[in-house]
Amino acid sequence: MRLCVFDLDHTLIRSPLDLAAMALDMRARLEAACGPLPARPDRYRVGELITLCRRDAPALLDVLWAIAFDHEQRAVAAASLEPGALEAISGARAAGFATAVWTNNARAITTDVLERFGLLARFDLVVTRDEMDALKPDPAGWRVIRRRFGDCAAVVVGDSWVDGVAASAAGVPFVAYRPNAEDLARWQVNPLATLHDLAALPAWLTTSFDGHVAGRGEQPERAGPRQLRAEPLNPKSCEPKSRGER
Repeated sequence: MRLCVFDLDHTLIRSPLDLAAMALDMRARLEAACGPLPARPDRYRVGELITLCRRDAPALLDVLWAIAFDHEQRAVAAASLEPGALEAISGARAAGFATAVWTNNARAITTDVLERFGLLARFDLVVTRDEMDALKPDPAGWRVIRRRFGDCAAVVVGDSWVDGVAASAAGVPFVAYRPNAEDLARWQVNPLATLHDLAALPAWLTTSFDGHVAGRGEQPERAGPRQLRAEPLNPKSCEPKSRGER
C-alpha cells in the first residue's frame, strides 16, 4: 500500500486562521490564572501552551481548548478550497494511493469544512487533535495513522515546518507546498520536493515517489521534537476564576 497524508489549513483549505493570535489569547488566559510565563525571544506556540497547561494547570485545559476552537470556528466560516486541492486528492487516489488528513484542528471543525467542499468521502482516514496525544510537530498523529495502515510507503504533504518536523519525527518523507523557506531552514526541514501548484502533486507521485522511497529504505520513527523546557508556572491558584468561564 502507498499512502499520501495531507495537512489541512493552508494545504487543502485556505482560511484566515491566525495561530499566533490564537496562542496570544491562550497565553493571556493562562497567565491571568497562573502568572507570567518565562520570557523568551520566540513566541509560545499553541502546542507548547497546551503542554504547559496540562503539566501545571490541568483545570484550565478545557478553557484553552475552547479558545482554540473559537478561533478555528471563526476562521472556517471564511474558508475556501485551496487551488489544486481537489485535483491533488483525486490524482493521488487515481495513482493508487490511499489518502488521509493529519491536522491539529478539532474533529468538528475538520469534518465540517471537508464536507462543505465535498472532500470528506475522498479520504480513507481523518486524524485530528481529538485522536492525538500531542499536536504536530509531535508525531503522535502518525501513530494513529500507522495503526490503521500499518507500515507502508507514505508521504506527508503540508505547507509548514510543523508538518515537516512531524513527518521527519515519524520517519516519513515530506513534500512542502508553498512553504516559508526561512522556517524550513531554521527547523532543518529538508523536503523531498517543493510544490507551488498543488495540482502538480499527482505527477510527482507518479514519476518520483517510488524512487525516493526505495532510496530511503524503511525509516524508524524518531524521537519527537525537542520538548518545551520552562520553569513551572506560579502555583498560585491555577484554577479557573469561576466555572462560568469554562
